Amino acid sequence: MSKLLLPGDILAMDRRAADRLIAAGSGDGALLYLWLLGHGGELVPSAARKALKWDDIRLDQAVAALKTIGLSDGSAREEAPPPAAPDGPPEYTAADITRELEQQDSSFPGLVNEVQRRLGKILSTADLKILYTLYDYLALPAEVICLLVSWCVEEFERKYGAGRKPRMSTVQKEGFAWKRLGVDTVQAAEAHLKRQELYRTREGEVLRLLDIPPRPLVEGERKKVAAWTDMGFEDAALRLAYEKTVYKKQKMDWDYMNGILARWHRANLHTLAEIEGADKPPRNAPAMQDQPNQPGEADRRVREDLERMRAFMRKQKGE
Repeated sequence: MSKLLLPGDILAMDRRAADRLIAAGSGDGALLYLWLLGHGGELVPSAARKALKWDDIRLDQAVAALKTIGLSDGSAREEAPPPAAPDGPPEYTAADITRELEQQDSSFPGLVNEVQRRLGKILSTADLKILYTLYDYLALPAEVICLLVSWCVEEFERKYGAGRKPRMSTVQKEGFAWKRLGVDTVQAAEAHLKRQELYRTREGEVLRLLDIPPRPLVEGERKKVAAWTDMGFEDAALRLAYEKTVYKKQKMDWDYMNGILARWHRANLHTLAEIEGADKPPRNAPAMQDQPNQPGEADRRVREDLERMRAFMRKQKGE
């Protein structure tokens, strides 16, 4: 038994306290009492939580257990509240910008020149503060910021016409979105841009599948196309979901179509063959008395359903 005793300071516990802890059967109460013995009997909640690896609820329950058996009065040292996290980036001054521009080893001056070239204008003091927010507060590398600016320029021109340039406030908004997504290295930025290019390509392809003339998608539509792309639906599956939507709603309804695709995705159905196969009864399923299960019956019903929808679509186009 003596081998279990560790060298060092010895904590003495009153026998009556030990008896109360044993009778109460509270393991957490005993652990907290041992911690209190080693800290002069004063409860410091933050220190106790850290040492015992507990959350607030577990600590409160242990304190209540000790209070019930008379080994604690429940009092604790008042602690200063933790400092509040800043609501946003600091208010940079013109002096902050000047100081960074004069740093010999800083990449910020070169970044300023490159951003001015890509935007085709001299950055104002307000623009420089935004750029410095991306550089200093978000800690995005200069190369990532250049990719960010180029992407914003391309997107802005695609939406509003060649030669149109985004404001720095638009670049800042996109920069914060990149940071939230973890796009803060050159490798991550390149992967992100490839994904965005895929979404952009799919937008045009999906519009053709939905018989919608080419046009820029609104934000909600873009998010849905991106989600369908990530889900992995083939074109034939998207077309089927569209036909079901128009057959039911008499028009294209993005939310209704998204609901169809979400149900298929949850069922792991992403191709036309998988979707049609899901309508087939199990091979060994017993036949219904009033609806005999004839070979190919499920396929026939699916084909008839599709044909009715397509006939309806042709009629709509004719009108």
